[in-house]
Amino acid sequence: MLKLHKEFQYIYRKGKDAHSSSVVLFFLPANEIHKVGFTATKKIGNAVKRNRAKRRLRALFCEFSHSLKNGTYVFVAKQSINEATYQELKNDFEKVLNRSNAIEKN
Repeated sequence: MLKLHKEFQYIYRKGKDAHSSSVVLFFLPANEIHKVGFTATKKIGNAVKRNRAKRRLRALFCEFSHSLKNGTYVFVAKQSINEATYQELKNDFEKVLNRSNAIEKN
């Protein structure tokens, strides 16, 4: 789990980004295990809304983690995440993973 501000900044600079209507993914391939971070800006709302957005992203990451390539992932919640249904959010999540080539081909 990424915690430090400088770790997030490094991924923002060096990682490949992919956008959808409710989530942005920054992905940096690596040979090590998954490292992941979740952020939600104050644009989303108060702390309750930001934490809910991060919980939803974490749950989706757990669902997809078995099929992901090794690397560092940073998921940024967009303002529309709180209005999105689970299925819409899942589709957006899968879309950004495919765009960044983060899903392993079996």
